[in-house]
Amino acid sequence: MTSQNAPKILVIEDEPPIRKFLRISLESHGYYVMEAGTAAAGIGQATTEPPDAVILDLGLPDKDGLHVISTLREWSKVPIVVVSARGREADKVAALDAGADDYLTKPFGVGELLARLRVALRHSASVASHSSDPVFKVGDLLVDLARREVTIGSEAVHLTPTEYRLLVVLVSHAGKVVTHRQLLKDVWGPDSVYENQYLRVYMGQLRRKIERDAARPRYLMTEAGVGYRLKDE
Repeated sequence: MTSQNAPKILVIEDEPPIRKFLRISLESHGYYVMEAGTAAAGIGQATTEPPDAVILDLGLPDKDGLHVISTLREWSKVPIVVVSARGREADKVAALDAGADDYLTKPFGVGELLARLRVALRHSASVASHSSDPVFKVGDLLVDLARREVTIGSEAVHLTPTEYRLLVVLVSHAGKVVTHRQLLKDVWGPDSVYENQYLRVYMGQLRRKIERDAARPRYLMTEAGVGYRLKDE
């Protein structure tokens, strides 16, 4: 039996067989699992016994999962990983822009779900720690936010102010998908959320400076039609 000191995961899913599959998979990897079959029950459970992360299906019988995301985001920063049969890019963008941390399309592998959950929990812990001298490192890439320095191996990388702002936003959400809209808003401002050409140009420039081979990136990954993800492991 899993200890209740383990990370608490709230599964909000209306199909009992999938809920059972998720519970068994998560408990076998050391998580403590709570379950809800409706949006109302899930929101109530998150309120009375706040979880460390939420795994959420969008197709719930009483309210759409997007309602759950927006409701939780009114008062909680709990990581939310969406698992849904809706595979359209528009559905992924809507969930991520509403405040979800990640999105998996059914069917999915347990290994992929666990990896996304670890990223979400790690990011949440990092935000909560409020490090006064944050340094992000993955592979040969090092971003020292305090010194505003970027290096690849021992080589300094010289970025323009806009390229640096773009990288900082990705670092602040490392491991997570950041939508085009969110990147445009955070880097260029709310009046530029539809100017995707800005993003394509600057992401191309950033890749040429950071990646050994911009055509086969190791760090700055494209989530087609949705946004970008900076790998964190």
